[in-house]
Amino acid sequence: MSIAPLIARYADRFHRAVGDGHHVASPLGAWLVLALAAPAATGAVRDELTDVLGTSPEAARDAAAALLEHPHPAIASAAAVWRDPSVVAALQSWLSGLPRPVEVGEIPGPAAADRWASEHTLGLIDKFPVEIRPDTILVLASALATRVDWETPFQLVPSAELNSPWSNRVTQALQSVPSHTAYIASSAVGDVAVHAARSADGLEVTSVIAVPDVPAADVLAVAHGSLDRRSLFDLPLGDGPLWTIDESSGRPGERHVAVLPAWSARSEHPLMRPEFGFPAAAQGLIDLLPGRGYSVEAKQSALARFTRTGFEAAAVTGMAMTASLATEGRRRTATLRFGRPYAVVARATTGEWDGVPVFSAWVSAPEEPT
Repeated sequence: MSIAPLIARYADRFHRAVGDGHHVASPLGAWLVLALAAPAATGAVRDELTDVLGTSPEAARDAAAALLEHPHPAIASAAAVWRDPSVVAALQSWLSGLPRPVEVGEIPGPAAADRWASEHTLGLIDKFPVEIRPDTILVLASALATRVDWETPFQLVPSAELNSPWSNRVTQALQSVPSHTAYIASSAVGDVAVHAARSADGLEVTSVIAVPDVPAADVLAVAHGSLDRRSLFDLPLGDGPLWTIDESSGRPGERHVAVLPAWSARSEHPLMRPEFGFPAAAQGLIDLLPGRGYSVEAKQSALARFTRTGFEAAAVTGMAMTASLATEGRRRTATLRFGRPYAVVARATTGEWDGVPVFSAWVSAPEEPT
């Protein structure tokens, strides 16, 4: 199974739920947690997770296992399931089906969970995204991180080359070099400008920009897919909203130069909304546990930096289940007072005598207790 289309499909869902604010995320990190949890689900919950994941829970789990078992040289990856001993028996069937690379163990303390996040994100994220409490009974987590240098760094140019309001917000911008990839492509949202830079160890970072009125989620969907290059000779000369095309005499051919800003982002994404799939994943696990007194928190912490010389990014996704305490309600107390004559009956309660009244009395003369 090719996992890339599944992640691209989920990424479209994820980013549409996040919205169009400045943010960074790892839909893959969230998808991995869902893929680990999903095989626990049955019935309608299983059907919902199949739709979210884009494939059956077992196929998603196996795809996640393949990624974790064969890590990319440029990407640090890890997954963990931590559980309280009180739920091991109820979850045993699901736990036994977890992929081999998944770390399984006792619930760590908050400091240990923070260390896990830092160790598996190259030190970029130093705090676990969800709270580990004394009554936490189950935690699922994934961590992804990368820190790479471009094969060839960008050149620095004056920010006026951006030819946009951003030119007044920064003084310098990044300009591509011949070893980078840059082109104009046709897409579902119209013609877009594309730039891609690679690292020596096989990570490619692609930037795609469309005209301003196209929703962010639609541009992100285009960036996750394949793009068809357009020839510059099929496009009009002059200034457009995304590029300027000139023509001069000389050796025939096409040349593309991209100008981008450096950028960074840090985001926190609460994930307990149906669009993300985490309520269904949590319910599938809750259905295996006794009782129904559980609360669930799911979040992702993510950051990224795009610079002249390289790119770094990290994300930790966590889902924690807590055994809820009984909620307080109204309480009434009755005090029964035997202060007048009353009846007493003594009955046998075993064998052939079961239910037979053996003694009875009417009490109308109280005595001082000895």
